[in-house]
Amino acid sequence: MISFIDGFCTNQRNLTDEMYSDASMHDEDGDWQMIFGLNTLPDYQRKGYAAKIICAMIDLARQENRKGLVLTCKDRLVPYYSKFGFKNEGVSTSVHGGVVWYQMRLEF
Repeated sequence: MISFIDGFCTNQRNLTDEMYSDASMHDEDGDWQMIFGLNTLPDYQRKGYAAKIICAMIDLARQENRKGLVLTCKDRLVPYYSKFGFKNEGVSTSVHGGVVWYQMRLEF
């Protein structure tokens, strides 16, 4: 495996820190696909693998009739996710890892 995406579905509109550690919050029929991470091995970065995975996740969320997808990212990645249609909703309430996160949403 060279790249992967992880997360779960929920009816909660915003991504919270509790979601990272409590898998029982997953709701198979949830309205929102949360994305916790998009990871690619360093030797394979900048070759389009992450873009293919995020596009596949967007397509899957549409097929599953979700309202959309939500993720948090560092400020340097806001332009990257914007290319896929995610809108920056500003600074997240997340304190995960002790850094500033921005919540981004792609709503269908």
